Parts: sequence; C-alpha cells; structure tokens
Amino acid sequence: MTGWTLARRTAARYKTRTALAIAGVAVIGALNFDMILLSRGLLVSFSELLDEMGFDVRVTSGNGVPVPRQPIPGGDALTGMLRRLPEVDQVAVLWFDAGTAEANGMSRPITLLGAGGSAPTGGWTIVAGRNLEAGAARAMPEVIVSRSVADELGVAPGSRLLVRSGAARETSVVPGIECGIAGVADFTFESAGELTVATTAAGFDALHGGGHGDADLVLVRSSPEAGPDAAARAIMQLRPDLHAYSNADLVEQFNRNNFAYFRQISTVLSTTTALFTALLVATLLTVAVNHRLGEIAALRAIGIARRRIVSMLLWESAVLVGAGGLLALPLGGVFAVLLDGILRRMPGLPERLHFFVFEPRALLLHAALLLITGLLAAAYPVRVAVVMPIADTLRREVIS
Repeated sequence: MTGWTLARRTAARYKTRTALAIAGVAVIGALNFDMILLSRGLLVSFSELLDEMGFDVRVTSGNGVPVPRQPIPGGDALTGMLRRLPEVDQVAVLWFDAGTAEANGMSRPITLLGAGGSAPTGGWTIVAGRNLEAGAARAMPEVIVSRSVADELGVAPGSRLLVRSGAARETSVVPGIECGIAGVADFTFESAGELTVATTAAGFDALHGGGHGDADLVLVRSSPEAGPDAAARAIMQLRPDLHAYSNADLVEQFNRNNFAYFRQISTVLSTTTALFTALLVATLLTVAVNHRLGEIAALRAIGIARRRIVSMLLWESAVLVGAGGLLALPLGGVFAVLLDGILRRMPGLPERLHFFVFEPRALLLHAALLLITGLLAAAYPVRVAVVMPIADTLRREVIS
C-alpha cells in the first residue's frame, strides 16, 4: 500500500477535519496570492499604461522622476529639431492648464490640454467621433473631450462647448471661446473624477489670448530601427539641458522610488500568511498523528517501512495545502477585485491604474510558496511518527 493510498484513505475517513483544513488554507492562501499580485501590480499596470499611449520616450526639463516639472523652452522649435533625428519617428508637444467648460446650462472645472507636434494624438484613444485636425482651417477651435466630460455635461461629437482657460473662480481677462467637439476619447492617465478637454496648439493659443508659451512635456515615439534607448541618448546629446527617459527608465525609477512601499508590505504579508498556513497545517497534522499514534505504530509493527509512513504524512500535507491552494486562486481573485476597487479610490491616481494585476509568474510564486509551506508543515509530524517507540506506543494504546 503506497503512501498516497494511505493519505487518501485518511482524508476520506476524517472528512470534516479535512474540509475545515482545506477551507482554512484556502482563505489564508487567497490573501497570500493577493499579496503576490500586489507586489508588482502597480508596476505592471503603470508600464502597460505607458505603452498604451504609443510613445516610448518622455522629455522634460526637470531632473529626477520624469514628470512635468519645469517648462521646456522652445517647444515648437524643439519639434523640428527632434524630427530631424534619425532615431525619432513622431513628436507630441503638450501644454497643461486648468480651465472651465460650460454646456447645457452646466459648468465644470476641467484639465485643459494643448497638443502640438507631428504625432496625431497626445496620448488619448478616440472612442467616438474623430480626432483633432491640426492643420484644418475652421471657424471655431475643435476639442476632444473625455468620457467624463461627455457624461457630466451631456455633450457628444458635433456638440458645442464653451471653454475658458484659468482655474475656476479666478478672474480672467480672456473670454470663453465656443469650441466644436470633434470626438470623445479615453485619456490614459486621467484620474478618477477628472474632466479633460484637449485641443490643438492653435486652439490652446486662442483660449489663452495669444502664444502658448513653453511646453510642459514632450512625448517621443522612437523609430523602429533605433529603439527608445538610442532615441533618448540622441535627444540628450542634441539638447543637454533636457532629460529624456525611455519607458523602461521611467518604470525603473518609479519601481525604485514610488512603488517600493507596496513591494515591501506585500513581502512582509506574504511571509506572514505563509507561516500561518504552515502553522495551521502542522497543527492539524500533529493532532492527527497524536490521535493515530496507535494506528501508525501498528502499521510499522506489521512491516510498513518508515519511508512509507513519511510518504503518507507528506501526501496528507500535500492534499491539504494543494487543495487549499487551488481554491485560493478564485477566492484570491474575488478578494483582489474588491481590494483593488477600494485602493483605486485614492485621490489623484489614474483611473485605469490597478493595484492587483495577474502575471503568470504569480502562479509560479504561489506554487513555490505552497510547496515550501507543505514541507515545513509536515516536518514535525513526520519526526513524531518516525522516532516514536513502537512497543511502548502499542502498550500505552492497549492500556488506555
């Protein structure tokens, strides 16, 4: 009789104990699986959002974490300079400002975005209508609005929107301008509750009563032959006063400086939950072994080898940890969705950024932790079963 057969019969004999143990492992394992997802979830989600924008190099005038910090002088001239580099395919020059938008008797504060350069977009995806046409001569400026603007103000492609630059409740000498809505778009890094309106560089000029001034951010799509690293090096050689970061550089900096907290807390919680799982299974196996000492001693007395007893206990641990670990995956998925929804309510975060993101490597880590947990849990019960004196154990069982 193999160790697996003995373990299977034991599990079938003690159904309630087995079911409770598997349920306990499943709950703890689900939390452990979520911590594995959390350890890299933000980083993976952030990287995916960067790639979705269609640009692989960011150019700023500030040092450190590459976000808009200081204005970039000569944005229009910079576009021509960068386009002449063989390592560069497309360039988008962006300007940011606060503003207000009015339609259907309602007014809302907005983030106003001006986009120039050679790229067809500034990091948005059209979901209704059409994109902006920078070179077209029109009677009124055209804008692209986010879904939130369309929902809040009840507008759609073809509607008109009164847009005014400057923060809400600030006095401005620049009057509001009626703009035509060309389309509705998803803005990759729009935060929850944010309303975004984008227009061309000419439209941005009109809304500010003149020139748009220095750029806030320049996005670059590298040529396929060169790649982002070569493009970033070429840009900084051309303009040593600027800082160019590939998507990989940006992700690495955020991983080192901004996401380290989540990695550390997930490591601590993963270790803690793994230890809880090991203690739970070890306790259950130890109680079971102590309850069945006479049975195990009898098996050894009739010639069942120690290695088969060890195999039986290892299989019992594998059944409890393995079955609980499998149930932990769908349960952990439910927990991850609920926790992600709570964490994403934090203000200022991009609406499409997620804290829990599934990766194939998460399954491998989950399986590895379960394997280690199962071995640790079986260590003490195995020692008890192996070193116990057969004759004395049987004598005590008979007397009791």
